[in-house]
Amino acid sequence: MTYPQIDPIAFSLGPLSVHWYGLSYLVGIAGAWALASWRARKPNSGWTAEQVSDLAFYVAVGVIVGGRVGYGLFDAPGQWLADPLWIAKLQQGGMSFHGGLLGVMLAFLYFNYKSGKRWSVVADFAAPMVPIGLATGRLGNFINGELWGKPTDVSWGMIFPADPLQLTRHPSQLYQFMFEGVGLFLLLFLFSMKSRPAGSVAGLFGVGYGCARIGAEFFREPDAHIGYLAGNWLTMGMVLSLPMILIGGAMMVWSYRRGPTA
Repeated sequence: MTYPQIDPIAFSLGPLSVHWYGLSYLVGIAGAWALASWRARKPNSGWTAEQVSDLAFYVAVGVIVGGRVGYGLFDAPGQWLADPLWIAKLQQGGMSFHGGLLGVMLAFLYFNYKSGKRWSVVADFAAPMVPIGLATGRLGNFINGELWGKPTDVSWGMIFPADPLQLTRHPSQLYQFMFEGVGLFLLLFLFSMKSRPAGSVAGLFGVGYGCARIGAEFFREPDAHIGYLAGNWLTMGMVLSLPMILIGGAMMVWSYRRGPTA
């Protein structure tokens, strides 16, 4: 298949260029906010519109700052050291999900401090919203023509313009869009429709994302400056995702043994 070359700049306003990559994050945050607001309006939700707005703001800051700093620490420390201002050049791409997740967890803790809600309750409420941002972010990666997959001979393989080898590759960004985004959202949304023990929805997110990401790593080309950590299969994404499965599973066991619903 031919890669649908898309101008990374969505539109320009004078000297200001708005990139699709940045818009993908704005759309993800807006979509998550809309879903959270809808859930808060349900009877006996325990949430107010003001609380949703505050949480959305803290999470947005956590995603952007944590994602960018995480990418600089985990994936591109050399680039950050060479150009300290690079960390603020979001239009160039480069965000770490795992760094963003740490940023979101800190946002939950701050919201917990401000609102008095338990961390597990906040995490359960927010967990189904996260895959919306994951989905739009992976579409942003696809539009940027980055984070492509391994070489393949499947009929839907694509040649990405930025690939120096010009090989036909898996469009792994779209795989991640489907499984880490759409699939994980449906799983969490349906699971959270019934009352569950506090912490179980967040735990399921950890298990679900970790499994989806590790599966995607078998099709995704590792970052050139990192490569494989062992053999010809172990990647940084796998290493960072395995603890999510273990911690998420432990959270689900703990929450169900502990008892009462959120």
